[in-house]
Amino acid sequence: MPPRRRLNPADRRAELLAVGARLFAAVPYDEVLMEDVAKEAGVSRALLYQHFPSKHALFAAVYQQATDRLLAATRFDPEASLVEQLTQGLDAHFDYFIANRHAVLAANRVLAGDPVIQTIMTDELDALRSRLLGVLPLADERMRDAVSAALKAWLVFVQVLCVDWLAHETCTRTEMRDACIGAAVGALRPLLPADPAADWPPTGGARH
Repeated sequence: MPPRRRLNPADRRAELLAVGARLFAAVPYDEVLMEDVAKEAGVSRALLYQHFPSKHALFAAVYQQATDRLLAATRFDPEASLVEQLTQGLDAHFDYFIANRHAVLAANRVLAGDPVIQTIMTDELDALRSRLLGVLPLADERMRDAVSAALKAWLVFVQVLCVDWLAHETCTRTEMRDACIGAAVGALRPLLPADPAADWPPTGGARH
């Protein structure tokens, strides 16, 4: 066990979250033990449980932190094209998904029915949908409602498709990203007054 360092509660919690994030990314959820988290962090199990009363509580906090960081890294610039915005947002998420495969699969499969984890996911999807609505040319409330419904369905589609891809890797990352972009463009084109992605699909095959 590493030598224990004296930290204030906020710093200790941050350290435990960092250790938890590493372990949940490294191995499947069922293989992460709280005693391993305590050992890695150089604290007693009693101190760990003061901050996180269960493995589920630790995972939920780790996943919430990751979601907050992903939202901060996903920026939709009104000056950028729709394809550029979708590419940036998807790449930010794919970077996290690939680096944290076990954590993503745990959230979407092992804990698929957990209300705490589902709330974290739903809140993120709602935030992403709201941001996309803010950069699309919506003429009226009726159009906004239709586009909002399409984006909600698209975000769920992307979530399901990406989780399956992480488990089986049936195509390349670029192919997966382009499938997601193509689905968004196809869903939005009939609902908007002008083509939201005149540059899609790109000439000469898939984007790189």
